[in-house]
Amino acid sequence: MANEEKKDFNAMLLNSKDMPKTQIITDRKSIEKYGGNKMYFAPPIAYDRVMKQVPMGKLLTVGCIREYFARENGADFTEPITAGIFVSIAAWASAQREEDPTPYWRTLKANGELNPKYPGGVQAQKEKLEAEGHTVLIRGRTNLKYVVKDYEAKLWEISC
Repeated sequence: MANEEKKDFNAMLLNSKDMPKTQIITDRKSIEKYGGNKMYFAPPIAYDRVMKQVPMGKLLTVGCIREYFARENGADFTEPITAGIFVSIAAWASAQREEDPTPYWRTLKANGELNPKYPGGVQAQKEKLEAEGHTVLIRGRTNLKYVVKDYEAKLWEISC
């Protein structure tokens, strides 16, 4: 995203954009990639609600949230592009609020990777995670990725 300081992310969070909804896809490559043709779209606020529930010391991935939404709504998968955007919107909305924070830093990308699109980038997320006792490692030589060590053992079971 660009020009984050000029956007009202809390308004975006509340804009459901005609979601939730389910759509049947017909593209063969997508059906093979995602394992089915029934695609679920969750509204931005749904991502925020799940992210708010992750307790201190636990972690979650965007993929786990997507799997949860698909399972709970009888779909084969949850649309991946909007999922990434809506998780970022939840993070920025929280950063803009003075009350009712969302611990967005506990939601990771795939493979335990930190999210550079969060407020303050990976450095701010790294500091918040380390303050909660997590160890962040740097992977790669040129295209550096920051990941939480042993993140799988700290994944929170979504129970909403």
